[in-house]
Amino acid sequence: MQKKKIGAIKTVALLVVLGTACHAMAQDAATPYPKMAPVGQYLMDRTAEIALARSAAPESISRDAEVLVLGRQGYETAVRGKSGFVCFVGRSWGAAFDWDEFWNPKVRAADCLNPQAARSILPIVYLRARMVMAGRSKAETVAALKAAYKNKQLPNLQSGAMDYMMSKSSYLTDQGGHNLPHVMFYTSVRNAEDWGSGAAGSPIMSAPLWFFSPEKPSQMNGLPPILVFLVMVPDWSDGTPVVLH
Repeated sequence: MQKKKIGAIKTVALLVVLGTACHAMAQDAATPYPKMAPVGQYLMDRTAEIALARSAAPESISRDAEVLVLGRQGYETAVRGKSGFVCFVGRSWGAAFDWDEFWNPKVRAADCLNPQAARSILPIVYLRARMVMAGRSKAETVAALKAAYKNKQLPNLQSGAMDYMMSKSSYLTDQGGHNLPHVMFYTSVRNAEDWGSGAAGSPIMSAPLWFFSPEKPSQMNGLPPILVFLVMVPDWSDGTPVVLH
């Protein structure tokens, strides 16, 4: 049982943002998704997207959260919130830039950010979505992020930023489709071992936000180091227990 849990959490680690899954390999010519799909393939029915976004967290948390939906120009507010939490459905291109499923149009990752993450991670989500929906490349999106940080247009990471990803209905990756409900913590920690990440029997895994395996240190120049820790939880957001097969 423990081995199954550890294996599942490793799969979760691939899709860290907003959304996001398994241990990544650098993108190469053999990637199954070499380019962006037509924009329409990333869009959802508005009502269905709101419901999926809310399912990221228990109803006690998501009922008062703001809810976003993806439009043709990026994310937009569909439901006003009053708690400071923000729920949305992440797409594949919200994950690490060297993920081999970066352009996978099937990915639908329900996220619910707490107020600290809404203030410091959500601006990243907004910018990436605007760039992608405008047809910009990965390189152009990375450059836009670096420029935004340089010009103080993106905030520093706030302490305590975290994300609920407990939806039973999310599709996180082609590597098994879904995994386990989990929560994620965005940190400036440099050494994952400080949290016991990946240790035998540990429920914690981790992955960097921007690149899984940067080929050159210059890829990270201008981007703040953000390490995301993933902790599995025993129940889905609807309260039903996880059943491992």
